[in-house]
Amino acid sequence: MRILFLGDIVGKPARIYLKELLPSLRKSLSLDFIVANGENAAGGSSITSDTASDIFNSSVDVVTMGDHTFKKQEAKQVLESMDVIRPLNYGELAAGKGYIIKEADGKKIGVVNLLGRVFMPPMDCPFRAVRNIIEDLRSKVKVIIVDMHAEATSEKLAMGYFLSGKVTAVLGTHTHIPTADERIIDGFTAYITDAGMTGSFDSILGREKHHIIERFVTNMPVRFNLAQGDVRMQGVIIEADDKTGKAFSIKRVEYRQDA
Repeated sequence: MRILFLGDIVGKPARIYLKELLPSLRKSLSLDFIVANGENAAGGSSITSDTASDIFNSSVDVVTMGDHTFKKQEAKQVLESMDVIRPLNYGELAAGKGYIIKEADGKKIGVVNLLGRVFMPPMDCPFRAVRNIIEDLRSKVKVIIVDMHAEATSEKLAMGYFLSGKVTAVLGTHTHIPTADERIIDGFTAYITDAGMTGSFDSILGREKHHIIERFVTNMPVRFNLAQGDVRMQGVIIEADDKTGKAFSIKRVEYRQDA
């Protein structure tokens, strides 16, 4: 099974590029599933019905979220009506669900979304949350992808080792900067600390550079507008055994709109 996982989708420039690229890429790379983090999809923060539809119409199968999940009121409706999941450790009273099982062409995949707690808003423990559901999930599906949306590299790597041998992949999101530490942990679980982002790279994390610099220099609040130039798509491709859930390989990928 071949799975493409995409880092944080940042706003309209990213969504436009996905619609241009993904359908043909899915065919040329023989991808079985595409999973993407969409917590920055709507104007750089949260998700709406229209932005979620853009992503799904681009050939994405499942959308994960993060700390900006509920920044837009409409996100609740999206979580309850589409294959969009929010971090599991928001707790059982939050709208939506923290994991999903999806099937395509007779193949199944489980996707779990977790949110870190280090340098992040208060949240339930992601380790306890995933421990409570993982055995039941494994009884239903073998290939399981975990999006660990977190700031601290140590917390992401700890989750990788915590779930080693239990899931196919633990893939970090949130920092928008791809890391070069992809690996297969214990010969079973694919891991990377951050898969990068889909959005403008003539920017600071997808936002116009001068606004971010102004904030650092003056410490005054400014509006973080989306940048438009040099749009790229970053992520990883995982090859796995759909009978056992074991990952064989993980490879970083990057595509440029102007290439």
